[in-house]
Amino acid sequence: MVLRSPKDRPNLIKNIPGTNFFAQNIFCIGRNYAEHAKELNNPIPTSPVVFIKPNSSLCFDGENLILPTQSNRVDHEVEIVLVIGKKGKNILVPNAHEYISHLGIGLDFTARDLQDKAKDKSLPWSIAKGFDTFAGIGHFQVFDGNVLQLSNLQFHLAVNGEIKQKGNSQNMLFSIPQIVSYLSTIFTLSPGDIIFTGTPEGVGVLKKGDSLEAVLEGYSTLSLGVVSVE
Repeated sequence: MVLRSPKDRPNLIKNIPGTNFFAQNIFCIGRNYAEHAKELNNPIPTSPVVFIKPNSSLCFDGENLILPTQSNRVDHEVEIVLVIGKKGKNILVPNAHEYISHLGIGLDFTARDLQDKAKDKSLPWSIAKGFDTFAGIGHFQVFDGNVLQLSNLQFHLAVNGEIKQKGNSQNMLFSIPQIVSYLSTIFTLSPGDIIFTGTPEGVGVLKKGDSLEAVLEGYSTLSLGVVSVE
């Protein structure tokens, strides 16, 4: 594993592994699995919960999550991740799969203590979600256009060899096509936009020295270490 610090990241706009796209916007969906919402004592949403991560939060297979000094609790959240392949606005749900170019696995990291403080004050989650290396993405594979497959994608995360999270897209509150359609009513989606689709139950705290292995079956893997700022 290679420690990556901000000074080692001169080019923040990165090629998305396995694609010909450079990373653009990073859209994320929160509370998209009922059991995850329940484990954090959050209400079940009636529409997608959307937040955005900065491009500088990206990290890649074989690199490290860097635990920030500002937080005492960083949680793992494994998620199916999409890459948008063509520009779209106000996309209809039945057509949404046509805008997905690639599928992969990702890890959305959250400074949970900072998020809790923000929620208590009804403030945004930008700091808790946006530190450098807080958006891990694996190598992506081309999506073949089979819309039925989007409702049966299996994925998991192992921490130090032990399975901590398992999920299937059939348990999403808002399906992948619904997410793409909803986002396009707010934002113009563009090639290279990345969408994290939400995490299942089982999120947990990470510590220095942990080893993470995330898998989207048939599509993508992601291996990360965990380090602290020296």
